[in-house]
Amino acid sequence: MNTGETKTVCVTGASGYIASWLVKLLLQKGYTIKATVRDPNDAKKTEHLLSLDGAKERLHLFKADLLEEGSFDAVVDGCVGVFHTASPAQISATDPQAEIIEPAVKGTLNVLKSCAKFPAVKRVVLTSSVASVRMSGKPLTSDVVFDETCYSDPLFCEKTKQWYPLSKILAEEAAWKFAKGNGIELVSIHPGFVIGPPLQPTLNVSIEFLLNIISGIEIPFVNYTFVDVRDVASAHIQAFEVPSASGRYCLVAHVADRTDTLKILRELYPTLSLPELGNPSDTKFQVSREKAKGLGITFLPLETSLKDTVESLKEKGFLKF
Repeated sequence: MNTGETKTVCVTGASGYIASWLVKLLLQKGYTIKATVRDPNDAKKTEHLLSLDGAKERLHLFKADLLEEGSFDAVVDGCVGVFHTASPAQISATDPQAEIIEPAVKGTLNVLKSCAKFPAVKRVVLTSSVASVRMSGKPLTSDVVFDETCYSDPLFCEKTKQWYPLSKILAEEAAWKFAKGNGIELVSIHPGFVIGPPLQPTLNVSIEFLLNIISGIEIPFVNYTFVDVRDVASAHIQAFEVPSASGRYCLVAHVADRTDTLKILRELYPTLSLPELGNPSDTKFQVSREKAKGLGITFLPLETSLKDTVESLKEKGFLKF
């Protein structure tokens, strides 16, 4: 018997990159899922979910708006667990407050307010980001190791106009405060730069970054904190199922710079036209995997993640070679 049999859980923002894999794996485990999307009638956002094994019987889509208090009540009702992944994943905005920060913070609180109304909810798993762990503005040297006790500096992010990290910092802060005040058992997951085969038909931010690395477009990071989307989805489920899971979990499998990444791609795909390697980074920090191991996560090799991503991009027509 699957662990999830007869259990109902909620996944917010279900059509997203991480959430789509989460839905797939939850269905495989026998869970019934009440999933929120912005528009259940938009086939581009829902078709890949509705075609998953078990979706016909056990996946129910709901429309919900992050900014509308109470809009998650009907979805959370009857669930034993809630996975809150919905949040704007964009880097720049004309109005960062309205486009990125408010939906992230208010949306998280609105989901938690709905959870507080239903005592059947045993645990909430929040998708945060390593961006709320490692943005301190302090110099990054190779002896720096980030772990779950590290917190990003919101003032540094504000000053440097890093709106996405700021939204993740503020949403996480609000979530812990609300959870503690309302007796909600919360676990937060902090993935790095997520790669791996997308299930959704559209490109998301991190996959676009990888495409930019491949095509030689400058991207604003020196080091990439890679983690595979399948490991991230598994970690969410473990964070819900493992009784002792608690607090924050950093999920970074490999810290690699542009040179490392291109070297692997060059070995995997000799015919792919790739930019020059450039100089290796001299500021390669590390992110601790110790706590993640406690969830039973063994990370996929970077070669596997890169290969599966490229194959998927090729198949979907985003990469031609």
